[in-house]
Amino acid sequence: MSKSLHLNAANPKLWVVIGVGVAGVLILAEVQRRRLRARSSVKEDFGAFVDRFQLLPFPHSPPPAAPLSLSGLTFAINDNIDVKGYVTGHGSADWKRMQAASEKTALVVTTMLRNGATCVGKTVMGELGFGLLGENKSYGTPVNPRFPCHFPGGSASGSAAAVAARIVDFSLGTDTTGCIRIPASFCGIIGFRPSHGTVSTIGVSPNSQSLDTIGCLTSDPLVLHRLGHALLQLSPLEPRRTRSILIADDLFQLSKVPVQKAVYVISKTVVTLSGYQTPKHINFGQYIASHVPSLKIFSEDSEGLQNGISTLRALSSVMLLLQRHEFKTNHEDWIRSVKPKLGADVSQRVWGAINTVQENVKSLYKVRMEMRAALKSLLKDDGILITPTVADPPPRLNSKKGLRVEFYDRMFSLLSIASMSRGCEVTIPFGTHDDSPVSISFISSHGSDKFLLDTVLDMYPSLQDVVGTISSYLPLPYINGNMDAAELVKEKGNASYKGKQWNKAASYYTQAIELNKSNATYYCNRAASFLELGCFQKAEEDCSKAISLDKKNVKAYLRRGAARESLGLHRAALQDFKHALVLEPQNKAAGEAEKRLLKLIR
Repeated sequence: MSKSLHLNAANPKLWVVIGVGVAGVLILAEVQRRRLRARSSVKEDFGAFVDRFQLLPFPHSPPPAAPLSLSGLTFAINDNIDVKGYVTGHGSADWKRMQAASEKTALVVTTMLRNGATCVGKTVMGELGFGLLGENKSYGTPVNPRFPCHFPGGSASGSAAAVAARIVDFSLGTDTTGCIRIPASFCGIIGFRPSHGTVSTIGVSPNSQSLDTIGCLTSDPLVLHRLGHALLQLSPLEPRRTRSILIADDLFQLSKVPVQKAVYVISKTVVTLSGYQTPKHINFGQYIASHVPSLKIFSEDSEGLQNGISTLRALSSVMLLLQRHEFKTNHEDWIRSVKPKLGADVSQRVWGAINTVQENVKSLYKVRMEMRAALKSLLKDDGILITPTVADPPPRLNSKKGLRVEFYDRMFSLLSIASMSRGCEVTIPFGTHDDSPVSISFISSHGSDKFLLDTVLDMYPSLQDVVGTISSYLPLPYINGNMDAAELVKEKGNASYKGKQWNKAASYYTQAIELNKSNATYYCNRAASFLELGCFQKAEEDCSKAISLDKKNVKAYLRRGAARESLGLHRAALQDFKHALVLEPQNKAAGEAEKRLLKLIR
């Protein structure tokens, strides 16, 4: 044992080994303690914040002065918005390390404080305003509170998590190419992108000035309405206008939201409200192809441009080129000198922007100008365009590597509409599909923000009620977006009838009748449900109505005959079955009923 360590208390080497071992245990214990504390913190705030603080509202006149519009509400802000005394990190630890504390608070924050709201902190965001899924190399990925197995969406990931977890009443962030709308959709909350240029960006770190706008997230449509008025300094009074709804059928073909569901929910909502025209349908891609001629030079297939969907892909490519050009102008020197550590996806987009040489910059701005004019011409001052917010549900946390380029193409195609037209857009939760959140968007032309906010406040409760009454999957054959909403409800009634859900079937047929009172089939089908329920008087009345609308409706005569026979009106029932035989001599049911009744009457 000449080279072995003798187990002797007096041996100094033994104490060195023991000391190292104890130190290792202590270090491991401290690491574990910090991990547990970090997990506890994430559970508490879902990893949403980078800084917690409190900015109280500005002093306000005591009663009887009217309360401030945002009084009692709390909010958080993206980490690219300045607060005096705090370093603006823009989502990047390297950026934050090289910046001094802000000397002033951003104008949009002071506007919120003047209106009575309290700011409680800064939230995690995608590095430098990039990142669609909500990841951040420096601060981690905030948890999606309502769908924790899915990404929260970005770049305003922390702001969306804070709202969805109800830590705050609302949050503020920038929307460039969808940074507010994507996390709103992924987290199942409301997101608002105002018209470009209507909210001051003084004190906000830019990504792309031609696309950046201050947006907000909330779970409450009433908070959205109050917040929107404060953000945009809108007048509370405005004459009510009749609203025109346009459903972009072609864009729903990109989405997991079935077009049948969208048509039904919107139509059913509108009929319960006053001041709305019957929803119309449009192939939006084809409309843009014919009204934004400068897009042709950005399409690889000029003939395919007329198909519509490739038009939106060309529009999204212009949007991304514009973002790259302006981001490079803003940040190229810093990126090249610092070479910040970024997540893989963000790094690819950042360096892609820095290394891009855009030769014909004027063409990008020309597309933007034409797009604004095209949307204004389509919607005017009273129109709302309804589209899916994004095409796909939020990816699961472990599925990122499986995402294909088409996932991003579909997403940007939809998001480019408001970004490139400078219009305003509200993302609205639309239930779930395959256990994942889905959403739709209401889009209005530039400057129609109040009209849009008023419409959302008006429609939101009824819309959510209708969404809550239907399943995420409609067991219907494929139909195109031009199918009448009443026909859609009738098909649901037929499905319920086949499933022997008589009350539910009668309810659906009633809804179809409310949408179209001149269709004999709807009354006749409801009569069949009433017969199964033993409501013979109601069945007779419905069949009489059906016959008044269609004198050759054999089923209506048969069902009225059955109802009258059950009511003891045998002679009247016999006449109905004879009418059915005149129209359809080989009808076996009518022949048997005639024989049966003739025996009874004799």
